[in-house]
Amino acid sequence: MNRGALVTFTGTTPNIGTTVSAFAAACRIAEYSGQPVGYLCLNLKSAKLHRYVRVERPELSLDRMRPELKAGTLSPERLKAAAFRPAGMTNLFICFGNLLRDQAEFYEPEEIGHLLDAAREAFRLTIADVSAYWDNAATIAAMLAADSRVVITTTALSHFQEDGQRWFGLARTLFGIDPGDCDVVIISTPWRNGGFSVKDVHRETGLRPLGKMQITESLLAALDNGALLDWLRADDTGRKAMDEPARQLMNRHGLRFGRGITQQPWYRRLLAHRNGVS
Repeated sequence: MNRGALVTFTGTTPNIGTTVSAFAAACRIAEYSGQPVGYLCLNLKSAKLHRYVRVERPELSLDRMRPELKAGTLSPERLKAAAFRPAGMTNLFICFGNLLRDQAEFYEPEEIGHLLDAAREAFRLTIADVSAYWDNAATIAAMLAADSRVVITTTALSHFQEDGQRWFGLARTLFGIDPGDCDVVIISTPWRNGGFSVKDVHRETGLRPLGKMQITESLLAALDNGALLDWLRADDTGRKAMDEPARQLMNRHGLRFGRGITQQPWYRRLLAHRNGVS
């Protein structure tokens, strides 16, 4: 069996939209490809996706898998069967993050590596969402194992320069990961975009441009109401969220558009918007 691709998302700074960007990319790739796509929340201290999609008691979360990860017995079949599959998106498999914050430091890189191996066997492509900090097993293991690494940042100088330089200094020195090995998605908001341009971010960081992600009032309201999936599927901005990065990642890792997708009304509307047709 061919091993699936692993794409790891991290942020230069906490709470800037990394999880939303990673999850939106997973949704887009699942929609466009029709292939099984896994989303792994590897935030050991701040897992929130279950709240964003209104799943109060996840059947599968990282802490509940801990015994199998520790014993090395988690199978691809078990991971696939226990993952959350949203209505209308049966080829998207969601593994929620660690809900026991006080146990974050107990995870070992070998345990995370076992999970990533199971995901590669189970899914055509896996999105791993890790934290902005490198002092935990999940971020280190997922970044080292990734076939593609996507960094989320903003045009705020403190994010892409100060936090970014510290991030890359550590990554390069300890793990041999250079900025040129990573892509970047720029988060933009209608309230504060900083005094710098996207070109400034690329020039300063050396990261490869992958696309943008727009944070809107409607997105923030959706997060508060547990309606992130609804926003991604029905909101005008949500339907376009992470479209270009998803296309590039699909092309890079050999995923084709699924049969019949070009006939979907939402896809025709998206193409019309991209082509400037009203």
